[in-house]
Amino acid sequence: MEAIAVDPDLYAPESSYSPDDWQSETTSIGSSIYRGLMDNGRRYQSLSNKEYCIPSDEQQFETYEAGHLVDLIMDSDRANPLFRSPIGTDRERPLQVLDIGTGKGTWAIDVADMFPNATVRGVDLFPPPVTWMPPNCVIEVDDVLQEWTWREQFDLIHMRNMIGSFDSAEWDIVYQHCFDKMAPGGWIEQIEAGPFITSDDGSLPADSALSSWGPIIQKCGDRAGRSCDVVLTMSDSIKNAGFVDVHEKIYKWPIGPWPRDQKFKEAGVVNCQHWMSGMEGWCMWLLTKFGDPEPWTKEQVHVYCAKIRSELKDPHYHAYHKARRVWARKPMPGEVPPRSSKSSSSSARAKP
Repeated sequence: MEAIAVDPDLYAPESSYSPDDWQSETTSIGSSIYRGLMDNGRRYQSLSNKEYCIPSDEQQFETYEAGHLVDLIMDSDRANPLFRSPIGTDRERPLQVLDIGTGKGTWAIDVADMFPNATVRGVDLFPPPVTWMPPNCVIEVDDVLQEWTWREQFDLIHMRNMIGSFDSAEWDIVYQHCFDKMAPGGWIEQIEAGPFITSDDGSLPADSALSSWGPIIQKCGDRAGRSCDVVLTMSDSIKNAGFVDVHEKIYKWPIGPWPRDQKFKEAGVVNCQHWMSGMEGWCMWLLTKFGDPEPWTKEQVHVYCAKIRSELKDPHYHAYHKARRVWARKPMPGEVPPRSSKSSSSSARAKP
């Protein structure tokens, strides 16, 4: 992929950029009506009897908002930045859309606004703090690993930010559910951001905390049985579920305002906030339960996150991580999908 050009004006003495201008702690949503399991000062879902590694609390909902905005900025040159699946609206029945892991429900609400004749369902294990939504949008609390009871066949099923949610067998269940409840010719679409942080120009030191993040998270995820490499495996998993016409797009998500290009600069500013508010939630459960060589204390996690925050504030680190979007179609009746071999879980990994 082409390197992102660095903005040389960022370092000029008269530069208007200041860390205080593009960093701030996330303001939490004021709500106390939702209850869940508390662990290390963070709240987790309590619907499923399985522990989840990502919290369901106000700070994490704000993290989802920042990630959603990065998604939109990176595809802001498109008329529809919300998804790439070619689901036409010229059909007899209204579109049926499902958003798995809807979080705060922002993507589902935006799609419902864009397609007023569609019915959009967002589903998650924890009720989002939403006070208003379009009449054609429904947010539901449910476990997608259980039997799906929706009567509709969906034209689009969307997922994102699901790293660490399932083990490999559970991912197979989710993709199979998607295939079974998809209308013929319907589309599945998933976008995930990888945990490995790097730079194109060597500005990020190999011994930095940012460089250590990806290997640590992947190792802890493996120990927890929640592999964090879904960004690499989802394309093959979607094919193995029976979907065809598979497309991929890989993005570089900059962290910070260092790029010269305005779109990348805006994405970098928002993505820095995304990391500032999200990193503790992304790593607290993994490190305190499955840290290497032994589980970390909450205080050790706080120290590590403080190091990450300090490096995020350094504009001389031209850091980014990659994201991948995959979209694929369910075959029409009589259409024979191409043969595909199951991917080996022991195959060598490349960094996302």
